[in-house]
Amino acid sequence: MNFMNGDGENPVPGRKLPGMKPENYKKIGLWGAAAAVLIYLGSTSFYTVQEQERAAILTFGKYTNESSAGLHFKWPYPVQEVITVPAELTQRIHIGYRQEAEGAVAVEDEAMMITGDENIVSADAVVQWKISNIRDYLYNIDDPEQFLRNSASSSIRAVIGSEKLDYAITDGKTVIQDKVRELLIDLQKKYNTGIQIIDIKFQDIEPPSGQVEEAFREVTNAREEKNTKINNAKKYENDIIPKARGEAQALLERAEGEKKSRILNAQGDVAQFNAIFAEYSNNQSVTESRLILETLETILPSAKIFITNSNSDTVNYLPLNELMRNTSVSPSASAAPQGGTAE
Repeated sequence: MNFMNGDGENPVPGRKLPGMKPENYKKIGLWGAAAAVLIYLGSTSFYTVQEQERAAILTFGKYTNESSAGLHFKWPYPVQEVITVPAELTQRIHIGYRQEAEGAVAVEDEAMMITGDENIVSADAVVQWKISNIRDYLYNIDDPEQFLRNSASSSIRAVIGSEKLDYAITDGKTVIQDKVRELLIDLQKKYNTGIQIIDIKFQDIEPPSGQVEEAFREVTNAREEKNTKINNAKKYENDIIPKARGEAQALLERAEGEKKSRILNAQGDVAQFNAIFAEYSNNQSVTESRLILETLETILPSAKIFITNSNSDTVNYLPLNELMRNTSVSPSASAAPQGGTAE
C-alpha cells in the first residue's frame, strides 16, 4: 500500500510504501455486494402493518393472503409484494360539499337535485364507510372512493327524485336517509366492491335560496308550531286522563265500600230484629214491656220511671230509679268500717 499526502506525493521521501494486492479489491467488492444483498433482502422481506391497517400479500402479482397489524415476514420482491389499506378505519366522503381548511365549500353539481314534483332541492350528505373485503376492494374497482361517491350521489338522486319537495325538506328526511342507505348497500353488494356502508347522514335538504326558500321556511315554522301544539295537547291529555281515571276509580271504590257497609248494617239490623222477634214470640208481654221501657229511656233519658199497680185499693208502685241508684251505691256502703252506724 502506498501512503500519499494530499498532493499525491509520498510523505516519507526515500521510503517505498507497500501497495494493495488485486485479490484484496475483489474481497472488498464481494463483501460490499453481500452487504447490499443482505440490506435489500432485509428491507424487502420484513414489513409492518399499522393498527388501523390490513395488508394484502401478492405472490408474483396474484393475491394469495392478507395479514393484520404487526411485524411480518414475506419473500423478497419480486416474489412477494405487500399492499396495505386502512381496512380498520372508518372513513367519510362528503356529497354536495367538500370540507376544506377554511370550512365547508359547496359543490353545486352534486348538491342540486330534482324532486318527484319537478322542484329543485339542495342536498348535502356524509357517507361513513370502511373496507370489508381487501381483495374485492383492490381488484374489482379502479377508483374505490370515486365509485362510492358516484354511487352515493346516484342513490340520493334516485330517492329524492321519487319524493315531493314539501315532504323531502320536512318530515321525510329520516325516511329518505334510510332508503338511500339501503340502495347504496345494494349497489356495493351488486358490484362486489368490498366496501361496507356504515351510515349516511343528510346535513341539509332545502330548497334553493330566494323567495322559494323563505316560503318553505314559513311552512316549516308553521308545521313545527302545529307539532308543538299537538305535543302540548297530548301532554295535557296524558296528564288529565290518568287523574280522571284515578278519581273515578276512587269514587267506585268508595261507593263499593259504602254499599258493603250498608249491606252489613242492614244484615245486622235484620239479625237484631230476628233475635228480638224470637224473644217476643216466647213471651210477648214481657218483651213488649221491655221494649216500651227501653224506648222511653231513649226518648226521655231524664224521666223517672215508676211501676204501679192500680188494681188494689192502695196505689202500690215500684221506684225503679231509686232501686237502681241504691244498687249502684250498695257496693261502696258495704265497704264502710264495721264500727260505723247506719241510719
